[in-house]
Amino acid sequence: MRTGTIGRGLGLTIALASLITVLSMAPASADRVASAANPSAMTPAAIAAPASFTHPGVLVSRPQLDFVRGKVQAGEEPWKSAYDQMLASTYASLTRTAQPIAVVECGPYSDPDYGCTEERDDAIAAYTLSLAWYISQDSRYAEKAIEIMDAWSAVIQDHTNSNAPLQAGWAGSTWPRAAEIIKYTYSSWPNSGSFATMLRDVYLPEVINGSQYNGNWELSMTEAAIGIAVFLEDRTSYDKAVVMFRGRVPAYIYLTSDGDLPMTAPGSGLDTPDEIIKYWQGQSTFMDGLSQETCRDLGHTGLGLSAISHIAETSRIQGQDLYPEIAERLRHALGLHAKYQLGATVPESLCGGTLKGYLGPVTEVGFNALHNRMGIAMTDTQTLTERQRPAGFNKLFVAWETLTHANNPN
Repeated sequence: MRTGTIGRGLGLTIALASLITVLSMAPASADRVASAANPSAMTPAAIAAPASFTHPGVLVSRPQLDFVRGKVQAGEEPWKSAYDQMLASTYASLTRTAQPIAVVECGPYSDPDYGCTEERDDAIAAYTLSLAWYISQDSRYAEKAIEIMDAWSAVIQDHTNSNAPLQAGWAGSTWPRAAEIIKYTYSSWPNSGSFATMLRDVYLPEVINGSQYNGNWELSMTEAAIGIAVFLEDRTSYDKAVVMFRGRVPAYIYLTSDGDLPMTAPGSGLDTPDEIIKYWQGQSTFMDGLSQETCRDLGHTGLGLSAISHIAETSRIQGQDLYPEIAERLRHALGLHAKYQLGATVPESLCGGTLKGYLGPVTEVGFNALHNRMGIAMTDTQTLTERQRPAGFNKLFVAWETLTHANNPN
């Protein structure tokens, strides 16, 4: 296990800051380290949105959907079992009634929960129904998805309370997936313009500026921002989301090449070793793949890793493949956490020898991209991914990823 200690990390931070000062003649600080370590993040051409957006193109593309449809129709596994699992869920019900609320109020841990659960559930239902429509070509599923999306776009006005940005990130990550499939593969959606207005006016302002809270917040918000940008064909918001992504990923997953302290995200205000260690849940020994939230619990870590995979998948569909930039971090992060979820002994140097919770059904997208497309060996991640099939949902923003991404070459 490769680890870092505090002293040299501070030295590296200072050295990088000095280098930036020399190059830019501007004051340097620790919160610029992440972008400085990734020159491509500072190249305008590298962050430009596609000249022409690909639709459907949020998390899943038409070639991916065609692949899944063919596998399900042929009765092949694991897609057939994953599809059956999806259709058996309440999210696929053709009798579902949407429960829109004008002002969704979400406090810490959704307390109070005024419309939070309903919003997330209806968003996942719309996505589930859109997948069912495409695979079965049964128009009843498309019409039910439209009914749910229209109901919310006619009512919702705002998100309030402390968890408003995170709630908007979770629901705002899921809505565009459904909307993309319906708008670009179904014959008619008369109110799609109203739905676009909802995404632009209610969700995008809540997520587009990111968050300095725990990293899974900003990553989920970034996922929502990039998905909404694709649906709206908003090149400015797309570019801004990519910049946030490039600043946050190195600050969320540690590599020993970062030095003895983790990177910090732009604007974080983390300037000292003690501040950084506190932000990393008190962890002072760092190793490849460690997440900023590993010592909090695996569940929140899984949310962050899932959002990273989703953002990279959407960008790849849009012709701007971000996977090569994050592959080393993501493969180590998935592998490290899969290893311990599979039962390996947690060393005392990692979170005091105890890890809490489980990653959840979040490994399929990243595993497929890194292992199947890029040829990267990921033994522990593969074992965990295959053991969890068919992956279900997490009631937040993850759903049916064995169905959509297992061994999907497109």
